[in-house]
Amino acid sequence: MILNKGGQLSPAYFLSYLELVMNSRQCSRAEAYEIVFIRLFDQDKNKLGPDSYLAFETAYMKFSKKSGSL
Repeated sequence: MILNKGGQLSPAYFLSYLELVMNSRQCSRAEAYEIVFIRLFDQDKNKLGPDSYLAFETAYMKFSKKSGSL
């Protein structure tokens, strides 16, 4: 997936992506966080801009509190 700094990604986008990764890989929430951070941000929180990183962190907070997923 190709992403750039041009637009701000929403928390809903990241929440869906985290759920997809966790369910498809049968991994923990923490592992899903790491996978998404590596794949989308290349371990650089500034890669997609500060607004997208903040949206990612917000989504992860909701994701980690959410029940019903693996």
